[in-house]
Amino acid sequence: MFKNDSQIQRDVMEELRWDPSVARAEIGVAVKDGVATLSGQVGSYAVKFAATKAAERVAGIKAVAEEIVVQLPGTFVRTDTDIAHAVVEALMWHSEVPDTVKSRVNDGWVYLDGEVPWQYQKASAERVVRYLRGVKGVSNLIMVKPSISVPDVTRRIESALKRSAEVDSKNIVVQAMDGSVVLRGKVRSWAERDDAQRAAWSAPGVTKVDDQLVIQV
Repeated sequence: MFKNDSQIQRDVMEELRWDPSVARAEIGVAVKDGVATLSGQVGSYAVKFAATKAAERVAGIKAVAEEIVVQLPGTFVRTDTDIAHAVVEALMWHSEVPDTVKSRVNDGWVYLDGEVPWQYQKASAERVVRYLRGVKGVSNLIMVKPSISVPDVTRRIESALKRSAEVDSKNIVVQAMDGSVVLRGKVRSWAERDDAQRAAWSAPGVTKVDDQLVIQV
């Protein structure tokens, strides 16, 4: 069903109010041609991230421009040294994050570096530090470098897309070569696009996913 910008804006605002991790935040929403712009101030990076994901869940959204500023309350402010120690400990204790992941902190912003064999490990490292007190943002610069090269990557990804209840696989074209995967075609929502990306990253040997999928509502 087609929704105009005003309807999408109302739905995004309602979704933000519905999400308990975002509900109390003062976030402005503007929508033009299906692109939502979020603005305002929030008290943590976790809330900023949750707001973006909430907007992406709304049907009709083609993209999200995030202009939210993280303004930490006094009780949440920590020195870079304190944050760095917390990041190291959090990464060390998480079973999905290998010890090849390194970190640095500058003015509350966490930078993650290193190499891992799987995309889920890169995502786990970011998720671990996202909710630490004092963190204003995360730049995930971790490289995915599988230790093995697996043939028939395209076939494996196509099979995974067909198994997914959330993805209309007939509208997606997969091309893979030397660990790089290109996704082309049309999807119905941001969630479907995320699921397609996840399927691509889950194939062994994948080092890069170029998502060229278009959200068509």
